[in-house]
Amino acid sequence: MTMSLSAELWPDVQPETARRLMLAGVESFARRGYHATTTRDIASAAGMSPAALYVHFPSKAALLFAISKYGHEQTLSLVESVVARETDPVERIRLLVEDFVAWHARRHTVARVVQYELHALPDEEFEVVAKLRRRIEQVVREVITEGTDTGVFTVGDPHTAARAVLSLGVDVARWYTERARQTPKQLGQEYSELVLRMLGTKLS
Repeated sequence: MTMSLSAELWPDVQPETARRLMLAGVESFARRGYHATTTRDIASAAGMSPAALYVHFPSKAALLFAISKYGHEQTLSLVESVVARETDPVERIRLLVEDFVAWHARRHTVARVVQYELHALPDEEFEVVAKLRRRIEQVVREVITEGTDTGVFTVGDPHTAARAVLSLGVDVARWYTERARQTPKQLGQEYSELVLRMLGTKLS
């Protein structure tokens, strides 16, 4: 990962050394897992002394919280932006899944940490992230409910359907690599077609 990527991922985080530590944290957590990673591992990956980490983050958990919170805020913004610019439920789901899946493929290392290490967070920080996750699910559920009410989707329980849709996208971060045959955009398009069929939409 490069410094330009750190600015792209966390544009509001200052100073640059804090972003470097977040990048190092992502790389270390993805490689070793949160519990097996030490603060020395993170500082070393950032090219800093172990003491430097505590200047910006009071603990390893605080660093994970920053990474997870920003990641969930970005995905929430992503799904909300789709809903804001589209009114048709079918197109909303199509674009939402395309963007959600593509983000998890393009940012698969970050997304893997964001999605699969959050249970290591302390209770208070976990609840902050859990609230963001519930909001993401709510947005998707509302779109599916609208489509069900208007007859373009056929699902028994929009709550279960929303979780299934999001789970498909989240799982991409677990297996996707740059060696995958599809680009993130192509994968998002393929998944959107699968999801629309899963929701009972008749595609032309």
